[in-house]
Amino acid sequence: MILYDPDLKIFYSTLINDNRFFGGFGTRALGDGRNIDTAINFAQTNIPNFKTIVIPEQIHSVNVTNFTANLIDNVERVSETDGIITKDINSVLTVITADCSPLMFVDKKQGIVGISHQGWRGSVKRLGQKMIKKIIELGGKKENIYVAIGPSIGQCCYDIDDERYYEFVSEFDGYADKIFHRYQGDLHLNLALLNYLQVKELGVLEKNIDHFPFCTNCDKKRFFSFRRDKKIDYGEMLSFVVKN
Repeated sequence: MILYDPDLKIFYSTLINDNRFFGGFGTRALGDGRNIDTAINFAQTNIPNFKTIVIPEQIHSVNVTNFTANLIDNVERVSETDGIITKDINSVLTVITADCSPLMFVDKKQGIVGISHQGWRGSVKRLGQKMIKKIIELGGKKENIYVAIGPSIGQCCYDIDDERYYEFVSEFDGYADKIFHRYQGDLHLNLALLNYLQVKELGVLEKNIDHFPFCTNCDKKRFFSFRRDKKIDYGEMLSFVVKN
């Protein structure tokens, strides 16, 4: 279940969070995730034992990095990657999004956490599945993996052109009818559902997947949206996960 914590100004998954694992999907009220102070201030206040904040250089890729902290810097940047996985304790993995889908992964038995940023490019290239495969390479098991899919643009607002439609259909012909619908003659993509189907297809149990119900473009009060605000000033939401 996805719940909101008004004190922390984040949404969180009850499948992920417990006394060892802490993750959250930020809101406008938390602050702009592009500003490193947003992550630092949150960690200093709410993750007292954190040793480093991990910031990926998101490039809409399917690159996944297995991260190990250097134990020196409070902030570590990882170049050219959209997915981070670690077995570290107190390394806060982060991504920022403003319509793309943030995905959070935890294998509680092996103590593995991960987070990734999926726009349409990462989604069509199956980044979520690559994250799961990397977790399994580190000793995880698909039946023990929990996944939370965070706030992204909804099917209601995500219209796409024919070229992009055919690119998706060629890759996902088996469930194209589930992720595409027509509204007033335009094709619309359900990005969150696409990522849900991908992780489920790879063997993650349905009961182990939390699915976010809101649209970032529609919900201006709580979320930044690139599509809605790109012609003016826009921000991005901070998402994070850490093993204590």
